[in-house]
Amino acid sequence: MPSRLIPALALSAAAALAASSAAASSGDAWESFRAEVSQKCLAAATSLEKASAVVDPFGSESFGLALVTGTPKGADTAVTQICVFDKQKKTVELGGELTVETVTVTAPAKAK
Repeated sequence: MPSRLIPALALSAAAALAASSAAASSGDAWESFRAEVSQKCLAAATSLEKASAVVDPFGSESFGLALVTGTPKGADTAVTQICVFDKQKKTVELGGELTVETVTVTAPAKAK
């Protein structure tokens, strides 16, 4: 084997190994990401009772995204807020309350 081919093969094998281990852990990493976005968004929605979050599975390159739905304290009608989670800073911001006339969100039933 030519001496230049050995480093190329070693590099290819290392890249393949890294890709396969990344693929194996990526499902767990995305699940952890979604859980963190949900937890942070729900914690920030202090004005809502019985809040639930629907998380974008992957978000954008820089942000996790979710819709948080609940009933404002003392109100009868549910509202939805857009939640933006900064992936680098690990902080969230909530948008204003959107009424059912503006947007309707149906959260999936939780698995038992």
